[in-house]
Amino acid sequence: MTVRLLPSDVVAESAPMVDVISAVEDAFDAYERGRVQMPAKSYVTLDQYEGDFRSMPAYIDAGDWDGAGIKWVNVHPRNPDKHDLPTVMGTMIYSDPETALPLAFLDGTSVTMKRTGAAAAVATDHLAVEDASTLGIVGAGIQSYTQVDAITEVRPIREIVVADPDDDRVDEFVDTYDEEFDVKRGSTSEAASADVLSTVTPVREPIVSLEDVGERTHINAMGADAEGKQELETDIPLESTLVIDDHAQTTHSGEINVPYSRGDLTDDDIYAELGEIVAGVKAGRETRDGITVFDSTGLAIQDVATAHVVYETAVENGDGTELDLLNLS
Repeated sequence: MTVRLLPSDVVAESAPMVDVISAVEDAFDAYERGRVQMPAKSYVTLDQYEGDFRSMPAYIDAGDWDGAGIKWVNVHPRNPDKHDLPTVMGTMIYSDPETALPLAFLDGTSVTMKRTGAAAAVATDHLAVEDASTLGIVGAGIQSYTQVDAITEVRPIREIVVADPDDDRVDEFVDTYDEEFDVKRGSTSEAASADVLSTVTPVREPIVSLEDVGERTHINAMGADAEGKQELETDIPLESTLVIDDHAQTTHSGEINVPYSRGDLTDDDIYAELGEIVAGVKAGRETRDGITVFDSTGLAIQDVATAHVVYETAVENGDGTELDLLNLS
C-alpha cells in the first residue's frame, strides 16, 4: 500500500472550488446531524520562538463518503524576516477510516486556503441576497483570492471593491481580476457597502463600522483567528443576524471573542450555527433587507472535506507521488 504525496501545486489543481464548496457544505450538514468527531483544536505554545503549533483532527461521515484526517499547522510571525519562511505552514494527513491507513500527505496551507474560501461561499449561498452582484474585500492578502474564487461560484458577482493600506497588494489583486470583473480600489467603507463583504485582515482593533455596511450586506468575518482579534465594531453583529461556525471556537478566538468575553454580546445574540442552516433546522436569509454576519474560525471538518476532494481527484488523474511508507507492498 502506498501513500500519495500531494504538494501545493497538486492540491491547487486537484481542488476545483465548486467541488470543495459542495464537500464543505456536506461537512457542515454532517456536523449538525451528529455524524462527525472533532476534538477541540490543541495548541503547543513555543514562547522562546514566538510561535505555536496547532493540531486539528476530525472524522466525517457524510453519507456518500467518509474520511478522517489531521492538520498540523504553525503560526510563527518571525519566520519571514528571520528565516525567510512563511508565517503559517501546514501539513495534512488524510486517512482511511476503516483501516487507518494513511492515504495522503497534503500541503495543509493550500488546503486551508481552499476550505476557508469554501466556507465563506457556503455561508454566502445561504445568507446573501440571491442577486448579489457586488463584492467588497477588506484585506488584499493571500486569503482574499480564495474569497473571490469561492463566492463568485455562488453569486453573480460583477463588481469588486478592494481595500487595503498596502498599495502593492491592491495592485496585484486588481491585476489578477480586472479582466474578469469590474475591480475598483476603494476605502474600507466603500467595500463594506457591497452586497457581500469579506474581511480577511489580522487586525486587533475594529476597522468596519455599522455606518459603513449596506442595508442588505452579508458579511463573512474571516480574519479573527485568535483571542483579541476583531475586525467589526461590536454593534454590527448586535444589529445583524449572526451565524457562527462553532460556538467554542468563535467565542474563544473568532470575530465575536472580544465582545463575548466582555459580556457585550451573549448567546442570545447568536442566531444559529451554519450547520443548522445547511441542515434546514433554521432558515437562512428570508428577506431582502437586513445585515447578516458569518463568524468563521475554520473547522477541522472543513480540512478533511477538502482533503477528500483533493485525494479523490488526484487518484483519478494519477497526480502526486506514491510512497511505500509502511513497506506493505
